[in-house]
Amino acid sequence: MTLNLAESLCSISTKATASDWREAIRLSGDGLVSGGATTDEYTDQMIAAVVEHGPYIVIAPGIALAHARPSDAVLHGGLSWVSLETPVEFGHPKNDPVTLVIGLAAVDHTTHIDVLKAVAGVLSDKAVRARLDAATTDEEVRTILGEAASAS
Repeated sequence: MTLNLAESLCSISTKATASDWREAIRLSGDGLVSGGATTDEYTDQMIAAVVEHGPYIVIAPGIALAHARPSDAVLHGGLSWVSLETPVEFGHPKNDPVTLVIGLAAVDHTTHIDVLKAVAGVLSDKAVRARLDAATTDEEVRTILGEAASAS
């Protein structure tokens, strides 16, 4: 059974504004913190991972999966969803600019893989992606993701 992204989301922010990739990741981290999934330290770890390893988190055109290794800064698993009003460059040669940052707080490697599969499954559907890109409320995002999970 595929992970239901709608049920895993602890925060949603639509049409957010970020001046650069660090701020975009910080917005996703703030969502994880406000949702009780992580501490602020985890947000710093997500940014440090990109500084150290480059924009590997930009997993598909326009989509970044912001995350760091499981650590004590992860209180429980969760996801944050940040759609950006204006695209942001992360420095990825093929998948920039980014319009969607999904923050991932995982307690283990298996969860990370499950989330990647779920994200790929949902966002590879162009009609679903277009609906998500146009969504302006938390409820719209949850509804679309819930419908997509039910259809798979």
